[in-house]
Amino acid sequence: MQERIHEFVLAALTEMSYDVSEVTGETDLGPAGLDLESLALADLSAQVEDEFGVKFNLDEMETTALMTLDQFTADVARRIAATAPTAAGSAA
Repeated sequence: MQERIHEFVLAALTEMSYDVSEVTGETDLGPAGLDLESLALADLSAQVEDEFGVKFNLDEMETTALMTLDQFTADVARRIAATAPTAAGSAA
C-alpha cells in the first residue's frame, strides 16, 4: 500500500509542476527538500484525501512539511489502516 501511495504522491507533485526526478523516500517535503509551500501541501493533502479516503487537519500542515516522503506515505498508510474495517478481528 505504501508503494502505491508513494507513486500517487510523486504523480500528484509532477502534475503540480514539481521536479521529482531527484526525489527519494528521504527527501523532505518542506524547505529542506521539495520546498512545498503551505498551499502546495494543502493541495497535495486534498488529493491524497480524495484518492485514499483519509482526512488531514489544517493544523497538521506544519508537521507534514517537516516529514520526508517516506514518513508522509507511512502516515497516510497508517491513516488508511485506521479507517479500514478491521478484518483481523473477524479472521480469528
